[in-house]
Amino acid sequence: MNLSTMSYRVADGVAHLRLDRPEGANALNVDFSKDIREVMIAVEHDPTVKSVAVTAEGKVFCAGGDLKEFASLGDGLPAIASGLVTDVHAAIYRMNRVPKPFVAGVRGAAGGAGLSFMCAFDLVVAGESAKFTVGYTKVAMTPDGTSTYFLARHVGLRRAMELTLTNRVLSAQEALDWGLVNMVVPDEDVDSTATSLAESLAAGASRSFGIAKRLIYEGYESSLEEAGEREAQEIVKAMATVDGREGISAFASRREPQYRGE
Repeated sequence: MNLSTMSYRVADGVAHLRLDRPEGANALNVDFSKDIREVMIAVEHDPTVKSVAVTAEGKVFCAGGDLKEFASLGDGLPAIASGLVTDVHAAIYRMNRVPKPFVAGVRGAAGGAGLSFMCAFDLVVAGESAKFTVGYTKVAMTPDGTSTYFLARHVGLRRAMELTLTNRVLSAQEALDWGLVNMVVPDEDVDSTATSLAESLAAGASRSFGIAKRLIYEGYESSLEEAGEREAQEIVKAMATVDGREGISAFASRREPQYRGE
């Protein structure tokens, strides 16, 4: 892949995606949108990838849309933005449906589209000085990046409305208390903690993690009966897998399981 705004590599079952435009606060622009879509296609179709760790260079995880670049586009902005949003949303759709857990490590700040992007991850590690804000209405925009789908699911409808309409800035501890992130660690430990978490997922029963991820997202949208039926089908399938048989055998034998992701 020929990426200009991020780097990507795969090692030991983990795809390491690192946002790499620190001079622009890792903000979303046209190049970013093309890069992230290409990366998500690669993740989806690479069977060696069992989990994904997403971190960022510089002091800011992602400052949202690149408003300076947008301002330079003049009357051509709407047409260009349409393509940008289409690519970013396509990437997020893939990220959500692919049966592989995504872990984000957020240092500095996640704002606007950066917050929307973060909301789509399955697990989020935040630095203790990190800040979070929606920010769209502050510049007379409306939410995008699928935040209207994910944000309320994480923090509740009232809080999502408050964040969107008032542009309140949340501290890392507030984000943890509200359910927006999973854990808060010292800033210098963000990257290593997110990476370690992704590595542990890749080394574990990765097929089970992927199916569990899909069941949770689909179950949130389903009736009780629909969710229950999917669960019944998948747990029976799991019992026939290599990892499923190993997990049960290891538990019964009181030993550590040796999973293969199969």
